[in-house]
Amino acid sequence: MPQLTESLELNLSVSAAPPPTSRMERRARREPDVAPRVALDGPAVVQASEGGVVIAEGRRPMVTSLAALLTRHILRDGELVLLILKPSLWFVVLAAMRFAGVVMIGVIAAKLWGPPRAALRAAEVGAFLIAGRVMWAVLQWMGRLYVLTDLRILRLSGVFNVEVFDCALRKVAQARLHRSFRERLLRLGTIEILPLDESCPPGDWRTIKRPAEVLETIQDTIRRAKQGGGGAHRE
Repeated sequence: MPQLTESLELNLSVSAAPPPTSRMERRARREPDVAPRVALDGPAVVQASEGGVVIAEGRRPMVTSLAALLTRHILRDGELVLLILKPSLWFVVLAAMRFAGVVMIGVIAAKLWGPPRAALRAAEVGAFLIAGRVMWAVLQWMGRLYVLTDLRILRLSGVFNVEVFDCALRKVAQARLHRSFRERLLRLGTIEILPLDESCPPGDWRTIKRPAEVLETIQDTIRRAKQGGGGAHRE
């Protein structure tokens, strides 16, 4: 009987012991679940709501605060974002090219007709000016964002102060593609948005990739909005 009692106590103690847990399970118990902030790199469909952002479909999700920023400060309740784009990185080169050319002409002139010390100093000043202009172009690229929703077409730009071009799709007179010579060489383009109200300044999506495809998407969305499709009736 004593042996039987000891075996029963041993079995009960083993069965009452908690099952072993893995390291990931222990970590999950210690760390609560936190929903990451989601933004999108590329075409996507994002729905704005009072409590956050609902992503219907998208490409290459990234953990950033872009979607939250759009929802809190730009999008309206229930508005769908159909397209989010940034300019091509060639925007930096094209924006600084003219200024860099003028500076280089000045440096070459100083080297040809000035004393050696003046030419060296002019080269240093020229390099500093070109670097500053490129940095400014990078800041402009970082602050530039193109957004197409089912209600509006927007452009965010600016370095210190954000400027927003906002035009309702039903008030767009024309969206057309314009390509400069440099953009043609790089297979880029600029989309111009002309409002119906001539007193409103036009907007543009500068230096974007696949401009023909983007223009087709914009024109289809404008057509649906003017026909009362999509979400244009909520405006």
